[in-house]
Amino acid sequence: MSYVIRSVRADEWPAAKELRLAALQDPVAPLAFLETYEEAVERPDSYWRERTAKGAEGADGAQTVVAEAPDGRWVGTVTVLLEEPGTTDWAGFPVERKQGHLVGVFVRPEERGSGLTDVLFDAAVEWAWAHGAERVRLIVHEDNGRAQRFYRKVGFEPTGVVVPLGSAPGESELEFALERA
Repeated sequence: MSYVIRSVRADEWPAAKELRLAALQDPVAPLAFLETYEEAVERPDSYWRERTAKGAEGADGAQTVVAEAPDGRWVGTVTVLLEEPGTTDWAGFPVERKQGHLVGVFVRPEERGSGLTDVLFDAAVEWAWAHGAERVRLIVHEDNGRAQRFYRKVGFEPTGVVVPLGSAPGESELEFALERA
């Protein structure tokens, strides 16, 4: 199948909302996302407008990339956030150099295994490199073996950084990173 891989536009928030809600209903969502479907579905449209605009085409600090099927339906997404040196990340760790941080990775179940996630990652990483990132990282739940295998396959390696999950005592997430060649 042929997909269009592109950045979202700010006015596409209804499609972004629909895809996020689908992601949060996936069986592995509790391992993959820090937000629940129940939390997300209650958010007002203003939240979805702002969220989409922050990662839309032309935004400086983030970019949301989607895969669009020939029928126009969104079938996958990933967002890359730029993190600047001298700041702290969402978990309170210091950011030592400019880096991209991949979040919100999701491909609809019927599209998995098609190579689509590879293409989405390529686009997100390329955007980060074009915006001066020295490395790209992501955080993955320690029990999400399928995701960890995929991240290794596309060149990401564990860094040894472990992030305790505040929402789930005793559970952790692991940092994986891809260094700029």
